[in-house]
Amino acid sequence: MIQQADRMMGLTSAIFSQLAELQKKVAASGVDIIQLSIGNPDMAPAPHIVEAMKQAVECGDNYGYTLSKGKPELLKAIAGWYDKKFDVQLDPDTEVHSLIGSQEGLAHIGLCLVNPGDVVLIPDPGYPIFSTGPYIAGAQLHKMCLTPENNYLPDLDGIDEEILKRTKLMILNYPNNPLAATATREFYEKVVALAHQYQFVVCSDFAYSELVFDDYRPESFLSIPGAKEIGIEFNSLSKSYNMCGCRIAYVVGNSQVISLLGRLKSNFDYGIFAPVQLAAIAALTGLQDCVRETAAAYQRRRDIIVDGFNSIGWHVERPKASMYIWAKVPTKQSSFDFTVDLLNHTGVAVVPGKAFGDCGEGFVRIALVQPEERLTEAVARIKKWLR
Repeated sequence: MIQQADRMMGLTSAIFSQLAELQKKVAASGVDIIQLSIGNPDMAPAPHIVEAMKQAVECGDNYGYTLSKGKPELLKAIAGWYDKKFDVQLDPDTEVHSLIGSQEGLAHIGLCLVNPGDVVLIPDPGYPIFSTGPYIAGAQLHKMCLTPENNYLPDLDGIDEEILKRTKLMILNYPNNPLAATATREFYEKVVALAHQYQFVVCSDFAYSELVFDDYRPESFLSIPGAKEIGIEFNSLSKSYNMCGCRIAYVVGNSQVISLLGRLKSNFDYGIFAPVQLAAIAALTGLQDCVRETAAAYQRRRDIIVDGFNSIGWHVERPKASMYIWAKVPTKQSSFDFTVDLLNHTGVAVVPGKAFGDCGEGFVRIALVQPEERLTEAVARIKKWLR
């Protein structure tokens, strides 16, 4: 008998696995599935990014090992991008580190900072890696319930002081997945003050910083005075530049935390394939029209879903950012039961809010990852079913 390690007992993909099997079964019956469950962008990188990678792939010198930290040119490009976009100054040598996707960094950060029994504050609902990473490190997870009544921001005043005294790490994510919520500068200022008071590290997941609508511009957590003293920020080229399969991201901020994560990574892996890094440099330093076009495409998709649903009495909020819609279940069902019924009757696949935490019950997440005509078709199918 092969016995799993105890830590594996707390890792499960049960809901996602169930959904995958259900979708396979419905598709096998001949139903055309409109896939709005997986947040996998359907758009391609801009031509200048593809061309940079193509040229790099054709160079035989680019097939050796690369440093885990990243090419110096990439680190400088990241620092320059942050300075230009958010007026955040970073030292490329000490305050920037490349990652094989931001999920990899989020998975490992707990191992760098947390001892068994230490508290990690995580959002609920939240992207699964926010909890599984610290859990593997032996952390005690304290869930911060994100509710519409508090604009999907953690109630910082409601966290018990004894919990705060044991906290080593707080994880935040705005613009948010799955909620599509955004944070204010005032909220970040309060977080920085709290982190200084109780001496814990803040990890900001900023992966959706560029998918913003209606002239909204998000704040980088690191733009808050004092944030770099206690915080780091993860960002990625996956969504902004449609490079999710390339697995290239980065972490910036506090040099001590960056150094710890770099030391851990140097024992786990080598650096990112050189052509991918060179494509990332082209993305960050080249014309940014492609980023604006991508955001505009998601804004049009958002409006199709929001306007379409509201027209049939399924009221949903119009988010200012991200590639998701967070919608209250319009029937008297659990989020899972509604998701199953929706799939069986319409062929539209979404994710139940419960998959992202207990506080997600009663909602579903809809990913805007299909062309406009497919989203229009999804609205039409749902309209026919709900009526």
